[in-house]
Amino acid sequence: MTIANKLKHFIDGKGVFYDTVEHHRTSTSRQSAIAAHVPGSIMAKSVVVHHELGYALAVVPSTHRIELGTLQSIMDKRLGLASEDEVVSLFGDCDVGAVPPIGAAYDVPVILDESLGAADDVYFEGGDHRTLVHVSGKDFRNLTTDARQARFSHPAY
Repeated sequence: MTIANKLKHFIDGKGVFYDTVEHHRTSTSRQSAIAAHVPGSIMAKSVVVHHELGYALAVVPSTHRIELGTLQSIMDKRLGLASEDEVVSLFGDCDVGAVPPIGAAYDVPVILDESLGAADDVYFEGGDHRTLVHVSGKDFRNLTTDARQARFSHPAY
């Protein structure tokens, strides 16, 4: 697999230029950033959460950890991490653990951590564990224009 079909159609439909970066198979977004020689601070990590009304995609730099309590307060909803089955039902053309942060391509609302807001370039999983998508920061903000922005993470290392 390379870039997931829904993601590709969405990005192409927006007229956004992107390139892909291939790397050896990894298990986490942090490992993907290292394998692709990309700074972890501009590697967007997606975490699928569920709540009583549905799902949301929480997006933070791969160097950060989500503060679930803070995110719950911001969203004013009780949250939990989505199960693998839930992730597969939402992101059927993606490998589990390689969900792109472009929720609009999958009709999933996004909440974006402010720490990604000023990046000049952003990288993210393309839907598998071997491909990153690279876009300009401006284009990333265009692709996530409907995302709510807040501070709900902290550096993990």
